[in-house]
Amino acid sequence: MTKLKPRPEWTDARRIVVKIGSALLVDRATGRLRATWLNSLGDDVAALAAAGKEVVLVSSGAIALGRHGLGLPKGALELEQSQAAAAVGQISLSAAYREVFAARGLAVAQVLLTLGDTEERRRYLNARRTIDTLIAHKCIAVVNENDTVATTEIRYGDNDRLSARVASMITADCLVLLSDIDGLYTAPPGSRPDAVRLDEVRAITPEIEAMAGDAGSELSRGGMKTKVEAGRIALGSGIHMVIASGKALHPLRQLVEGAPCTWFVASNDPVAARKRWIAGQLVPAGTVHVDAGAEKALLGGKSLLPAGVVRIEGAFGRGDAVVIKSPTGMELGRGLVAYDATEARQIAGKKSGEIAAILGHAGRAELVHRDDMVVGRG
Repeated sequence: MTKLKPRPEWTDARRIVVKIGSALLVDRATGRLRATWLNSLGDDVAALAAAGKEVVLVSSGAIALGRHGLGLPKGALELEQSQAAAAVGQISLSAAYREVFAARGLAVAQVLLTLGDTEERRRYLNARRTIDTLIAHKCIAVVNENDTVATTEIRYGDNDRLSARVASMITADCLVLLSDIDGLYTAPPGSRPDAVRLDEVRAITPEIEAMAGDAGSELSRGGMKTKVEAGRIALGSGIHMVIASGKALHPLRQLVEGAPCTWFVASNDPVAARKRWIAGQLVPAGTVHVDAGAEKALLGGKSLLPAGVVRIEGAFGRGDAVVIKSPTGMELGRGLVAYDATEARQIAGKKSGEIAAILGHAGRAELVHRDDMVVGRG
């Protein structure tokens, strides 16, 4: 295979989310972890980290590993069996990731989420800040759906859409779906002799949706349909996405070297898409009035610190949207607030270093972080 020049959607990406399917991690015949493959992935992730990339993994595999450990039969499982299998398999999965990354000098952390954690604003912010903190400490976060306690998610959920929601939540630049298929085809491969793989998708149209079909593999609850739905989430958040085969060793290196795949190319960067969402789709729950110094700082692209706040209006909760107003009453912008209204009133006008003493617990230095804010609504 002729080595191709990597696409800018990959080379320019600073923060990358990689979703790993069960069929890649777990040997279908034995039900055991594919250790050689996982070690090759560890090499790829370590190389990306050494190049200054920030990598988060969204990993399937807990139920597939756990059902083998419990001796459960092949085929569909009852809800309680799935939950029990997840509880057993998650220990093995976490231990495997820890061993692989420790051998490469990388710390690893387990983050268990349900789809609800990426939808409800306060839980969303908690999860986002946890992952951001792990990234800041050069730790590889391995995210999995919390199948042990989930109910609807086990029956209908999938890690394709979860990975897209995680990518959106942490403002990633690129989402990689490693699967047992190398991209999106005009028809499910094998169903029609004229089916061809698409190199690039720029919008999720009815025609693209029709190409996806519904089938998933034995070990996966997803299929191409859920990957296209993940693409819709990613593109809507300004995040590039690629569907690529993970069957070969070093799947991320293979991707860089020009392995066949399908790129979903976003038209907006993730920060711009997120801020557009904050500006236009969230109903404000309160108002934060700031002084002239804070106004100047906000217009200069800074975060809003408590010291610049002169008055709080409303009964908002942490993670709610608030309007930010200048001393003259002009709307400067909108953002997601890091404290509820009661705590915001307590720390208004105070230095960030005083927050812990005032509230009795450590909190964020910013009342509204610049990444959670859009300025200039007029």
